[in-house]
Amino acid sequence: MSTIPKISSMLNLSQEDLEKESVKTYLHVRLVQCESEIFNIAKKYEISSIEEFEDRYKKGEIEEEGTWEEFFRLDHLEAEKEAIKKALEVVQ
Repeated sequence: MSTIPKISSMLNLSQEDLEKESVKTYLHVRLVQCESEIFNIAKKYEISSIEEFEDRYKKGEIEEEGTWEEFFRLDHLEAEKEAIKKALEVVQ
């Protein structure tokens, strides 16, 4: 017997309900992680978005050297956050 049927039986849930709740929980946890990382980067550079980060680069207010990795990380995290929100709409 595989894991999902075993656990769903133990919890007296249907496999479908267990899978759905598991996916929702995973997405919520990942969303919190993304938002936390976004917050930390935004706080570090005193910005509110990737657009502001880019604008401050262009104005020379943020040094490019040593910060590009976090710029791309922020861009990736914001895209992932939006994808997670869309996925949550599907499983609601």
